[in-house]
Amino acid sequence: MSNVLIIGIAGGTGSGKTTVTEAIKREFGDDVSVICHDFYYKKNEHLPFEERVKMNYDHPHSLDTDMLVSHIQSLKDGYTVNVPVYSFVTFTREERAVQVHPTKVIIIEGILIFENRELRDLMDIKIFVDADADIRFIRRLTRDVKERERDLDSVINQYCNTVKPMHEQFVEPSKKYADIIIPQGGYNTVALDMIMEKIRSTYQ
Repeated sequence: MSNVLIIGIAGGTGSGKTTVTEAIKREFGDDVSVICHDFYYKKNEHLPFEERVKMNYDHPHSLDTDMLVSHIQSLKDGYTVNVPVYSFVTFTREERAVQVHPTKVIIIEGILIFENRELRDLMDIKIFVDADADIRFIRRLTRDVKERERDLDSVINQYCNTVKPMHEQFVEPSKKYADIIIPQGGYNTVALDMIMEKIRSTYQ
């Protein structure tokens, strides 16, 4: 495919990345494909559940970014890819995969997508969604308890032991690679309008 626009949307956990992604998807519909870095957590199926639970899922080594890079390149070249499905309940990949077809706009979303240079170099627009740390923690806590069947103590322990330290080590420093930084996430309508116009002028 020609004139494929690759957009990277990064930011800390609970910053509003998905809100920004969904706003773009609503605006451009079927012209947009979305791939989340979270889909590419390594299987670790050789480990018992008790060990998988304890792993650091906020470190770059927990993700198969090479596979993601390969899939983005294939989509850019016009090929359909089979994206893995990861379970945040069992902490491993499911047997099934989801087909993602090439489109005019491809969004890559994740906290660590700017950390990898090869992945970063595939992006035409790099957006970092910024939000206050307290707000991000509350959003993550709510999501993990309601959507991922986690208990309160485990979410708090994970945040203190891995999420916060890894954010400070990897996520926050990657902000320097962003072309656009959005404070207040998806609620920043001025920034969203500017992004929509940039997309519209690029691929239409």
